[in-house]
Amino acid sequence: MYFIDAIKAYLPADEEEQAEKEAIAALLQEKGCTVLSRENALAHMTSTAMIFNEEKDKLLMVHHNIYDTWACVGGHADGMDDLLQVALKETEEETGVKNLRSVSEQILSLDILQVAKHYKRGKYVPNHLHLNATYGLIASENEPLRVKADENSAVMWVPIAELDAYSKEPEFVKVYRKIIKKVIK
Repeated sequence: MYFIDAIKAYLPADEEEQAEKEAIAALLQEKGCTVLSRENALAHMTSTAMIFNEEKDKLLMVHHNIYDTWACVGGHADGMDDLLQVALKETEEETGVKNLRSVSEQILSLDILQVAKHYKRGKYVPNHLHLNATYGLIASENEPLRVKADENSAVMWVPIAELDAYSKEPEFVKVYRKIIKKVIK
């Protein structure tokens, strides 16, 4: 499967990234393609798009309804095995942006993200893990933006220098900052 090859090709930058890759690889060895679906309630694959403007000084972010914070776009693989395509699909669905180019075809960050229990569309979702692949994308600030009301309440370009003021999730900001360093060299 394509996503397994993409994960194998991921080159960790430090011991933390190596440990995340090894843990995900072990889970894939045990669970196989079941992690592509939310039916694996404990842990499943997701993909995030960090969308930079052309100057690479802003990120396109959405105000997430469930967590009431600004976040990068992303979503569940839901059976798709090309995680870059998942990131592109989620970008268009959540922001309306269609004209994108990849910073790289490779995964920029592979992380195990803890997701707190919550309700979605009136249904209880227990605590679980997202096995997340993040890709870097570039878009023009002139692209028309739109809100996906069932998931977010706003879409905007956030200055990277002000990221901490927008995101209420320090563990995600840490991941964002790690990727920003990889993209802005």
